[in-house]
Amino acid sequence: MTAVGVGDWHHTVDAHDQRMEALQRANKVRTKRAQLKVDIKEGRESVFGYLMAPPEYILTMKVWDLCLAKNKVGRVKANKVFVQMRISPSKTVGDLTLRQRQELAQIFS
Repeated sequence: MTAVGVGDWHHTVDAHDQRMEALQRANKVRTKRAQLKVDIKEGRESVFGYLMAPPEYILTMKVWDLCLAKNKVGRVKANKVFVQMRISPSKTVGDLTLRQRQELAQIFS
């Protein structure tokens, strides 16, 4: 009976460790994305490069958020482009087709 208790305790610790690692990874991704948006806003980075060759940490990022990070791009302009291209604001960078990436990169670069 004690062996089961010990095994259960180990299982709980492993699950806790996994959750903590997942939280740390998620926080790193959020931090990188936040820095990317600042860099785009300040002109140190280009939307073009990130749309055409997205690093793993932005594949699940909403394209809408990436485009809004650009200077002089607000909700109205972004919405006009997204409606015109028939792209949902909730679409992620990883879900874009090559054609969509190319068109967005031209518009927002």
